[in-house]
Amino acid sequence: MTFARRSELLVAAVVGGALAAYAGSRWQRGLSPLRADLGRRRELLEAPGVLRLSIVIPAYGEDERIGETVRSLREGLAGFVSGSELEIIVVDDGSPDATATAARNAGADIVVRHQVNRGKGSAVRSGVLVANGRSVVFTDADLSYSPDQIPALVELIENGWDVVVGSRRHHDTTTLVRARRLREVGGRAINLLTRAVLLGHYRDTQCGLKGFRSDVARLIFSHTLVDGFAFDVEVFHLIERYHLSLTEVPVRVENSSRSTVRVARDALRLVRDLFLVRRWSVEGRYDLTADDLLVPGAVNEVTTPEGD
Repeated sequence: MTFARRSELLVAAVVGGALAAYAGSRWQRGLSPLRADLGRRRELLEAPGVLRLSIVIPAYGEDERIGETVRSLREGLAGFVSGSELEIIVVDDGSPDATATAARNAGADIVVRHQVNRGKGSAVRSGVLVANGRSVVFTDADLSYSPDQIPALVELIENGWDVVVGSRRHHDTTTLVRARRLREVGGRAINLLTRAVLLGHYRDTQCGLKGFRSDVARLIFSHTLVDGFAFDVEVFHLIERYHLSLTEVPVRVENSSRSTVRVARDALRLVRDLFLVRRWSVEGRYDLTADDLLVPGAVNEVTTPEGD
């Protein structure tokens, strides 16, 4: 694709983002009672789970490096959590290669294999819903975020936060290897697009390092519907909708030259999925049921938004 064509697509994405942000601001004013108390850390009972930590790794076409990823995570976390308290889950999202086999050979505790490629959102959902840890963290197969950053998320979760997310635009974030300029500009356009759905203003919704209490993770991912790139935004929407707490933390980033993100393509898919999230929200597809409120821990403190 020529540089001019790429520029045209980026301009279209930014313009689309501005329109979506305008529409989103009108939508937000209409749903102001749904605004979540995101900054409210709570004193909670220990989250349910038989292990301290589960790490979910969505993977596609990663047979060359998934083994090293699994080993690096286990070695990098050895001083924080014992091997018997750590669970590594790899979800092979319909890879055409031997990703699942390589993950098993490297010692992944659970390997889930999708028969067809469904998308990152679907892969993360599959991993979260089989996790056994009291804290559940997902990270990318390329380890753009080194394993030694995970303990900070877990400790915040154990101290009362429902969700802890990495932010590449936090003022304390360090970028070791910068992404290409096209991807940086596209990422900012994507963040602008998210305002069509989200009430809060977040520095970074797409960071590939996020952590959850186990009961909160199960609540959220048992209700997500987006399989693709926009699943992160849907997760933020459900955090707001269910009045869960969230804090952002700085990260150290090393962008991978093998990233599967394609700015123009993913921006267009994101626009489509954002409008689906809004439609599903209005239709009540994300409403909580009595069964949701029976889950022990943080979920018992979730208040269904008035007027929902």
